[in-house]
Parts: sequence; C-alpha cells; structure tokens
Amino acid sequence: MLLLGAGIPALGQDAQDAPESLLPPGFDQPAPAPVPRPTRAPDSPAPAPAPAPAPAPPPAAAPPSGDSEAADRQPDDPEAEAARRAQRAAQLARYDMPDFAKRSTARIGAVAWGNPGFGAASFGPADGRYLQTLMRRLDAPIASRWLSIALRRALMSPVDTPRGVTGPDFAAERAWLLLRMGEPIAARAVLQSVDVENYTPKMLQVAMQVALATGDPAALCPFAERGAGRIGARGWRLAEAMCAGLAGRPQRAGELLEEATRRGGGDDIDTLLAEKVVGTGSRGQRAVTIEWDGVGELTAWRYGLATATGVEIPDRLFATVGPQVRYWYALSPTPESRARAQAAELAAANGVFSSVGLVDLYGEIEEQDDGNSDEAGVARDLRRAFASADADDRVAAMRSLWNAARDERARYGRLVLTARAAAALPPSPELRDASDMLIASMLTAGFAGRAQAWRDIVERGSDGWAMLTLADPAPTAPVSYSDADSYRANFDRRKAQLFLAGLAGLGRMEAQDAQRMARALDVEIGAENIWTREINAAGRRDESAHATLLAAVGMQTHDWSRVTPAALFHIVASLRAAGLEDYARMIAVEAITRA
Repeated sequence: MLLLGAGIPALGQDAQDAPESLLPPGFDQPAPAPVPRPTRAPDSPAPAPAPAPAPAPPPAAAPPSGDSEAADRQPDDPEAEAARRAQRAAQLARYDMPDFAKRSTARIGAVAWGNPGFGAASFGPADGRYLQTLMRRLDAPIASRWLSIALRRALMSPVDTPRGVTGPDFAAERAWLLLRMGEPIAARAVLQSVDVENYTPKMLQVAMQVALATGDPAALCPFAERGAGRIGARGWRLAEAMCAGLAGRPQRAGELLEEATRRGGGDDIDTLLAEKVVGTGSRGQRAVTIEWDGVGELTAWRYGLATATGVEIPDRLFATVGPQVRYWYALSPTPESRARAQAAELAAANGVFSSVGLVDLYGEIEEQDDGNSDEAGVARDLRRAFASADADDRVAAMRSLWNAARDERARYGRLVLTARAAAALPPSPELRDASDMLIASMLTAGFAGRAQAWRDIVERGSDGWAMLTLADPAPTAPVSYSDADSYRANFDRRKAQLFLAGLAGLGRMEAQDAQRMARALDVEIGAENIWTREINAAGRRDESAHATLLAAVGMQTHDWSRVTPAALFHIVASLRAAGLEDYARMIAVEAITRA
C-alpha cells in the first residue's frame, strides 16, 4: 500500500527519525532545524497544503566589505556601521552592471555539459507555492540512482519561474533540494545563474549552505556583507571575518571575530574553524589547532570549514549526519583520493558520482597509493577487469569486486564501478553464468545497446533476460503472459511484482495480460489516489520536470524494499508519457537489479 500524506506518498518519511540541523547553535534560527528537509524560509510565500511541516534551510553567511583597513573601527556603533555600509554601497554603485548585462529572474537555471536541460515550461502551469512545498518536504536522498539523475537535471534546468513565487526564491528551493540530494555542485550552478543583487534572504540562507557543502568559504564573499545586514546571525559576522582574512586584511578580520565572539561563542569549535580560515589569508598570522574531542555532531559549518582548511574529520562524526554529507565529501577535491573512495561508491549508487568518475578515482589511487591499502586492492582488481588478456580472468576480477560489497547499496555502487569493463567484454556463450551480473553492471551506466548484444545468450526467464526486456529501446512485440510468468517461476514474489510493474508502466504487455498477472501477483496497478492522479496528469501533459518531481515524492526512501510495485508502475508510466522513456526504462531495470 502507498503511504499517504495529504494524498502524497511519503515512503520512508518518519518525523521521529529526521536528522538534526547541520548548523551549530547561534548560526540558525533560535531552534536547530532538521537537516535533509528545510522549513519555510522567512520570506517564502505561504505553502499550498502538503504533508507534515519540515524544517527550513539554515541561515547563510555573507562576505566582508571591500573597504580599506582604515574603515570603521567601531563595529558596535550602529551609526558608524550604517555610514560604512552606505559608503560601501556608493562605491559599488559605480561598478553596477548595465541593464543589458543583467540576467532576468523570469527564467533561472543552468545546463551541465553533455546533459540537455528540460524544457523551460516543463513544470507546467502549477503554482510555485505548491511546487516549493513538494520540494521542501521531499525526504532526500531518494532510492533510485536513475530517478536522482533525472531529478538533478530537472532542478538544474533553466525553467520559467512559476506563478506565486519569485524567481530567486524558487531557485533557492531547487538548490536546497539539490543540496539535500548530495548535489552541491549542481546547487551552486543554479545559484550562480542569479545576479547577486537579486539574492533574497532565502537565497542567502541556501547560498551559505552551498558554500559550506562545497568546502569553499570564499564563495561567501560576494554576498557576506549583504547577509550580515539582512539576516544578522553570528555566522554571517564570522563569514565577514573569514572574507576579510582571505582578502589579506587581518586587522579587520580580527575586529569582526571579536565582535562575533562577544555575540556568543569564543573558543568553541565553530569560531576556531572560522579563525583557521582567517589565518589562511595572505597576511594572516593566526595559528589554530582544531581538536574534535567533545564535539558530538557534524554540522555544515564544521564540515565546510574543516574541508576547506584540510582538517581531518573523524569518522564517528559522519555517523551523525545524513548520507548526503558523504556525497559532498566524495565530490570534494580536498581530501586525498583514497579517503574519498568509499563515499564515492555510495554516491555512485545514488546517481551523484558517475561510472567514469569512479574509474578515474581508482586510477588516481593506483598511481598514488603504496599498494597496501584495501582501496589499492580494488584498483588492481579494476585494472584486471579492464586489461586482462583472458575474458574469464576479467570476469573473475569483476566478481571479486561485486562479492566484496558489504550491503545492497555498496553492491550497486560496485556494479556502477565495473559498468565500462563489462561493456568492453564481447558477448560469449562461455560467459553465460556471469551474464546476469554483466548485463546489470552495463545498465547501471546506461549501456543499453551493448547489453542487448547479449540477448541470444541469456536464458528466457532469467534476470538478464528480464533486464534486457525492460531496457530494450525498440521492442518488436509485447511480452506474453507466459514469458512474464517464466520470470515469476524463477524468482521471489517481490521481484516478479517489480518486473510486472516495469512491463506494465512501459506498455510492454497487452492490457488484458497485464491485469491478469497483476491479479495473480496482487499488484494494484489500477488503484488511484491524489498522488497517482497528479503524476499521471503531469505525464499526459508532457510536464517532464513536474512528473519527475512527483516521481521523487513517490520514492522518498533510502531503501528499495519500501518502494511499492504500484508506485513503480505509476512512476515509470508517467515518465514515459512525459517523454522520458530512457529514464523510465532504466528505473524499471534498476528496480529488479536492486530487489
């Protein structure tokens, strides 16, 4: 059965299990907010009816002023502070962009290289407050690698600002969801498509989180002063201090640090980390040692500043945050390759890291490692999988990698790792015993064409046969009831249900046969609720981004075992109707691969 909240499935969403805010006390609103799901920002419009409330994006920091060292020496004097800011504004006004160079907020977004964006109207005529509520209450990361990839594209794409919201606020909501999905680089691209002068308080809050998630405190500097003026939390004062230090103005940085300390804090870990960033400036002379003893949780502030300054974060603290922080770590250029390997595999299982990226990462490990670590052993096996002259030895190397995985998510990450090695193997009847896993590995990276070359080798009713049937981009005939039943005879009920949901959603069975098998397997593919009506309507109207967002709402769990066959059917069917059949096919394959 689908779990409903205001008619929207909320699989795996438990308020009691919601992680705590990543921001330390004093940097957030009076009470810390849960991390993967933000509440309404102060400036956002009233949301449309939706599931139970979720916490808002934590406040962000702002950059220092660019005035001289002789600037205001009395930070606590309101009049002097106001005069300094007015002077600064007057100076900056001389460098304002001409109107023709300013970017419109009517359409905001970015396109990643090699990934065409969704259409500008792909959210359809939906009210922006309704869309923001769906995004804000979405419990990310979601279960599916392929749906995560589609959702990233939808949220990044240059789309029209919907009615009922401002462009910057809608962009901030999209970036905040991307951040909770473990996609800080994509979130940064969305924010950078908006001129800083158009940043709202909500966007400033999210921008601080993005700067921290990417381990880049200097990214705060274009808007730190604005954040300090409009939000005023202690974190923004510390951000101003860090930016002053990075600009080689240690005296001003010291004044701002002292002011932030008087407002609360002192020798706490958060202030010390900010002071360490200040010390990295060209004229900084502050030597700061960071000790994690007594620190009970990892926050975005602590993660971001520690990563930026090369401070190692204890493993025990990663256990206090959601999996998306591991994905941030995997994408960070600061830690050494070996330290990022495990996080990168998990990120790959969730669509944040690519197969090419994983192979390159292990190539770096092989070059840099002394050869005694577990990661170096993985790199050697991967090289055998690619370069051995014997096909059996290449398969044996891949099996070694797959079998070493400790759980389902890690195993799927290993399939992503070996995808290109599997695709490089010529199809051979001698490799039939390994064909199911080889096909599964190829399809994790979308090598559907190369996988189809194994069709004459796999046996009817096998896992490989089922995956190729779902992945076939140009089927010649519907799947018969007897063919589908052959799969049910070889596997457990759960896998048979998911296979049927994929076939029915892709329209690969005659309606009469699909209904007959649905009754036999007790899959309610015809059941309706508010969510099914909304997602099916979005698909019919060709609203690809809207359908993708609703699909993610129906798959908001970290555990594939909690994705129902009925939900999978509607997700696959709606994406196919909205013109995203490639994603629909890969999601259907992923379901039986990970069952």
